[in-house]
Amino acid sequence: MADIKLFNIKGTVKEYQSGTVTLEKELQTVIENNMTTFFGVTFLASEYRTTDGGRMDSIGIDENHCPVIFEYKRSINENVINQGLFYLNWLLDHKDSFKVLVIEKLGLKEADDIDWTMPRVVCVAGDFTKYDESAIKQMNRNISLIRYKKFGDDLLMFEQINENIVAAIPDNDIAPVTKQQKDKTFAEQYKNARPEIKTLYDDLRNYVLSLGDDISENNLKLYTAFKKIKNFVCAEVFNNRLLLHIRLDVTTVEYEEGFTRDTSQIGHWATGDVEVLIHNKVEFEKAKPLIDRAYNEN
Repeated sequence: MADIKLFNIKGTVKEYQSGTVTLEKELQTVIENNMTTFFGVTFLASEYRTTDGGRMDSIGIDENHCPVIFEYKRSINENVINQGLFYLNWLLDHKDSFKVLVIEKLGLKEADDIDWTMPRVVCVAGDFTKYDESAIKQMNRNISLIRYKKFGDDLLMFEQINENIVAAIPDNDIAPVTKQQKDKTFAEQYKNARPEIKTLYDDLRNYVLSLGDDISENNLKLYTAFKKIKNFVCAEVFNNRLLLHIRLDVTTVEYEEGFTRDTSQIGHWATGDVEVLIHNKVEFEKAKPLIDRAYNEN
């Protein structure tokens, strides 16, 4: 894999030499302390112990309310992918344990919003082999490979070099009905939408995915999230409209009544505080500059 080079172009051009940090604790601590900023994940616990004696490096819950397990690759020969998958399977068999953890750290409301359709493993390493990248394509689980580089004392870079996204996992557990469970799923909303709205969504999906090969599509229970490392556009489908949630600084957008609004102080599903309503192709064209900005600024 080609290396990434970073230069300081102020005055005499100088190249920053990339390196790694000791993965035993230093990088893990930095990630855990800044997990929301780096990955859109709320940190829950470090060295989380399982009932079979295992120990997950880090565990959190992402901006889509899905569980996320972080495993750190400390040597080129360490198989953290299989290790992460083992822990993910354990977690799917012990959902109550995860819910208790969320209640302890974030409260009952957050625990009621847990979405088990897209749990995932994030593997972080100084680099991965071609066999690692090939292996995740053969696995029926959501896995991200994140490469890091450290430049000097103050610069840390993360690069998502591969991601495997699979279909949403059905949640068949019998549990008290929450507001999220009462709402129609994204698949149900799409099925019942008018034909022209389905076409609009398909055009939106194709447009967003065409912006770059670093975009992945997460089909969640109530909405679809388009993301790089973090979500930048989320979409809901209704009978007569599309509803977009775009991740932008709300103070940088000029709002138009009936088309856009600031929802930073309003509860809503999905992430992104600039809401956009799309009823037709004309409004879709008007929304494209906001979508482009979100892609470029996140």
